[in-house]
Amino acid sequence: MATATFGAGCFWGVEEAFRKMPGVVETAVGYMGGAVEHPTYKQVCTDQTGHAEVVQVQFDPAQVSFPQLLELFWKIHNPTTLNRQGPDFGSQYRSAVFYHDDAQRDEASALKRRLDESGAFPRPIVTEITPAATFWRAEEYHQQYVQKNGGGSCHI
Repeated sequence: MATATFGAGCFWGVEEAFRKMPGVVETAVGYMGGAVEHPTYKQVCTDQTGHAEVVQVQFDPAQVSFPQLLELFWKIHNPTTLNRQGPDFGSQYRSAVFYHDDAQRDEASALKRRLDESGAFPRPIVTEITPAATFWRAEEYHQQYVQKNGGGSCHI
C-alpha cells in the first residue's frame, strides 16, 4: 500500500471522489501543513493554524498509480484560485499536494507543469507541492461525511 495526501478545498467532497476510485483502499480527512498540534476543525476554520483541509488516501499501486490520483485531484477542484474553492476562502482551502517521497514530488511537479503549459486552465495553477507533514485526523463526524449524510458534497 502507498499513501497520498491532497488538499483541494472542503474535504468532504474531495474524500468522496477519491473513495470511489478503484484501487483506493481507504480514505481519511484531516489537517496538514500547520503549526498547531492536534488541531480541531474549529481552530482550522479560523485560518490561523496554517493547516489545510486534506484527504489522506491509502491506495494499492498495483491497481491505481499516483499519477492517476493526481489526474483526479486536478479534475475535482479549481487549482488556479489561491486559498479559495467556490465560496470557501482561507489558507485551509488551498490547493496542495503533500508528497510522501521524491517520486511523488517529481510526478506532481511534472504534471502541474504539463497542465500549465497545455492551457488546460484559464489561469496558472497555484497548487503547492510540499513535503507531507503530520496528518491530524479530523473529528469522526467529518469522516466519509457525504456517504453518511448523503446530499451535496461541498462544491464538487
